[in-house]
Amino acid sequence: MFKRACSMSYMHGDETAKTCFKAIARHIHTSQARSGPRSFFGVEDFLDDDNSRPYTYQKEKKSKNPNKHISFKQRTIAYMEPFTLDVFISKRFVSASITHRVTSKQVAVAGTNSKDIKAALKSRSDIPACLAIGRILSERAREADVYTASYTPRERDKFEGKIRAVVQSLIDNGIDVKIYLD
Repeated sequence: MFKRACSMSYMHGDETAKTCFKAIARHIHTSQARSGPRSFFGVEDFLDDDNSRPYTYQKEKKSKNPNKHISFKQRTIAYMEPFTLDVFISKRFVSASITHRVTSKQVAVAGTNSKDIKAALKSRSDIPACLAIGRILSERAREADVYTASYTPRERDKFEGKIRAVVQSLIDNGIDVKIYLD
């Protein structure tokens, strides 16, 4: 339809149409596009430094030193101390778990939300609840033949109060916990 309308106006000798069509034909034949960017997001699809992908994607951070030496301790700590302790305390409940670093499987788990522990406690988030979680977690860890674990508190956690009660209860009940404080 557009093609026929254009050809009809060109045939009848309309001068403005002739100059417009000549200009369009000149840009088409010189391969100079006069339209906007072709990207969906309004960003031209240029490639990044490596010519691997459009820069509309987020580039990952490159290491400043790709040949950085990794120490023996950094390479072997996952095998020398394979079990880690994770303690989570909220306003309503307390939970703790011992996880194998290499396989990322939880070996022993205890929490005050479970049915067997919930019935025996007055409150699910106080210090006696934390001591009970440590005792139950140590029993379950010993059943799984785990006698050592390492614990590093999260950035926002301080090693005091309820977290210290859970860890101290684990130590008192026979699990050797190595604590890494920064």
